[in-house]
Amino acid sequence: MTNTYINTGSKDTRSGFGAGLEQLGNQNEKVVALCADLTGSLKMEEFRDQHPDRFFQVGIAEANMIGIAAGLTVGGYIPFTGTFANFSTGRVYDQIRQSVAYSGKNVKICASHAGITLGEDGATHQILEDLGLMKMLPGMTVINTCDFNQTKAATIAIAELHGPVYLRFGRPKVPNFTPDDQKFEIGKAVLLTEGTDVTIVATGHLVWEALEAAKSLKEQGISAEVLNIHTIKPLDDDAILSSVVKTGCLVSAEEHNFLGGLGESVARVLALHHPVPQEFVATNDTFGESGTPEQLMEKYGLNAASIEAKAKQVVNRK
Repeated sequence: MTNTYINTGSKDTRSGFGAGLEQLGNQNEKVVALCADLTGSLKMEEFRDQHPDRFFQVGIAEANMIGIAAGLTVGGYIPFTGTFANFSTGRVYDQIRQSVAYSGKNVKICASHAGITLGEDGATHQILEDLGLMKMLPGMTVINTCDFNQTKAATIAIAELHGPVYLRFGRPKVPNFTPDDQKFEIGKAVLLTEGTDVTIVATGHLVWEALEAAKSLKEQGISAEVLNIHTIKPLDDDAILSSVVKTGCLVSAEEHNFLGGLGESVARVLALHHPVPQEFVATNDTFGESGTPEQLMEKYGLNAASIEAKAKQVVNRK
């Protein structure tokens, strides 16, 4: 079976978060939202306007925002915090570790403008280490969505999960291709296309690029199986192993440093259970720079062409 996924139009994933948060606000009066002076960038205006008594603008005080969110959980509320990914993790790591993760608080840390596709703001804002930072925290669920529809569905789903969550999404408009009525299952990979020659596991903005790579590979006689790994932790070990037992090799693709990201989590699974050749599509232990998202994805090798090239390399290693 090979499914055909159609780009129904480009939308930014942060708008998916905004749409999901708005729906949650209408469904669950325990949902509250906090923002660190980036309401428009996080698309939180609708929630703010419809539920002003449940929206807290804390200003440029991210550490305080995390502390307030942790405190709100004590009263039974479900806080969603919103700011850029760099400020959601790196700037407030101590507060997340101590007040949220260690304490097991039911805080949803929602992070926009993740990765290199933040673009022109440059390296200081383009965090490429956040998945690693968050996945190493005990008890933290880590999710990285691929398009508008999936981000909306994930935003709604995490409200039902009790415990800390890191939800990562992005700034630019990207193809919207997953079902608008999808059921988002935390910790369950989505099989997008079946194949026999190589497994491609991708997350976030690289999922669509993986599908494009698989299409090109098919024309060259290489059958690629594509998995959408939207949940980095807990990782769907069974889906990955089921695929590589069949294909015998794997490419991981992510908009993140290859150190500490999806690829390393997958490598651990393979090393423990079924060692096979693996290639990595990710940034190579580097900071980013200023440029358009398209320019940067091309320069740093985070696109369909790079996935295709790595797939050919790993097939030859079998």
